[in-house]
Amino acid sequence: MPSDVLVVIDAQHVFADVEGPWGSPMFADVLPAIEAAVREYADRVVFTRYVAPDDPAGAWTAYFARWPFALTAPDHPQYRLVPQFAGRPTVDATTFGKWGDPLRAALGDARSVQLCGVSTDCCVLSTALPMADAGIAVTVRAQACAGSSPEAHENALAAMELYAPLITVAR
Repeated sequence: MPSDVLVVIDAQHVFADVEGPWGSPMFADVLPAIEAAVREYADRVVFTRYVAPDDPAGAWTAYFARWPFALTAPDHPQYRLVPQFAGRPTVDATTFGKWGDPLRAALGDARSVQLCGVSTDCCVLSTALPMADAGIAVTVRAQACAGSSPEAHENALAAMELYAPLITVAR
């Protein structure tokens, strides 16, 4: 069994639906790699979910004015994990970055993580950087990450590569 933990970022319907406003055109292509990683890590997997805040404040007010469809309850179907992972416990956050006390607690004593999921250029990037700052060794599984576009995906991977050796991008 791997000594580190796999963190699957936001494998949710809202990002899988290519017809939707937040759908990643890469999601379906990377899903088999995510599934393989989940099988590899078995019980050492943490799933995260992005959910909308109850009452957006500050800059989030303008954000949700642009994306009003997203202001739904955490149990709305768009925020559910894709069917392959349905029913798995999740660490939920109302922010792009998932690093914080709930994820820290879910990791237990792990000092290294493998990250995959969606979107490379938003939630994966926003999670990887503060994790590295906290002293967690981060490996981003590029082939198991979906960006908002292939170009944005590559740009985010390139940005994270600048943080070596705190962040490793496994291509």
